[in-house]
Amino acid sequence: MKIAFAGLGVMGAPMARHLVNAGHDVTGFNRTTAKAQAWATATGARFAPTVAQAAQGVELFILCVGNDDDVRAVVTEALPHLAAGAVIVDHTTTSAKVAREMAEMAQAQGRRFIDAPVSGGQAGAENGQLSVMAGGDADALARAEPALNTYSKAIKHMGPAGSGQLTKMVNQIAIAGVVQGLAEAVHFAQVAGLDTDAVYEAVSKGAAQSWQMDNRWKTAVKGEFEFGFAVDWMRKDLGLVLDEARTNGAILSQTALVDQFYAEVQAMGGARWDTSSLAARLQDRKKA
Repeated sequence: MKIAFAGLGVMGAPMARHLVNAGHDVTGFNRTTAKAQAWATATGARFAPTVAQAAQGVELFILCVGNDDDVRAVVTEALPHLAAGAVIVDHTTTSAKVAREMAEMAQAQGRRFIDAPVSGGQAGAENGQLSVMAGGDADALARAEPALNTYSKAIKHMGPAGSGQLTKMVNQIAIAGVVQGLAEAVHFAQVAGLDTDAVYEAVSKGAAQSWQMDNRWKTAVKGEFEFGFAVDWMRKDLGLVLDEARTNGAILSQTALVDQFYAEVQAMGGARWDTSSLAARLQDRKKA
């Protein structure tokens, strides 16, 4: 397929690379032109200095940018230049509101918009093992799936526009609770004077097992947080969750509390630490 990919950051760059490696005709775009140029050099693909040039005549326009405003700006610029009937797939985590707005805008111009946030983090993007939760027209998603499969292990259509973003909110709510539980478990084991490696071996094979435990227990014990999904990004996502809850009436007491704990981590200088750094907040209090 003739594809443009906008947003060549830690997630977008490897996702776009998988498309190139699969033989698709890909043009990359990034606001920082030097990043786009470096990506093009590394992959042997092309880059364009503007969204409009990247979008010219493409059948599939994929973006993975920062926030609602970024999505509005990129999609608005790209739409008039896309091929008739083109599909836009947005992997950014945004509000459901902006997803619905973009779907309406695209439809009015003879294109289709799919909100398709992902889970799996940078490692999932690098390894082509992302999970995609998609909202929008099912036929449009089916057209895009052969391309999305190059960097995904699972793609699930969740319903009309906005449903993908709502599902990603569910994902982040669940992660927030699990990571806080893991932080407290690590903290308790340390305060109790237990052998934390032995504790992990004892509890990780039973009902307490989780991806977070398997991948973050040992690093949290060591106080290592310089990797993975950043606290700043998690707070952005939880802000979207809490905004939606104020609209739909969902009661998210624990999620709101964990969001405030992440604010404390930011105040400690951990804005770019991994989300498992909730453990650092408890370790810091123990020292105090």
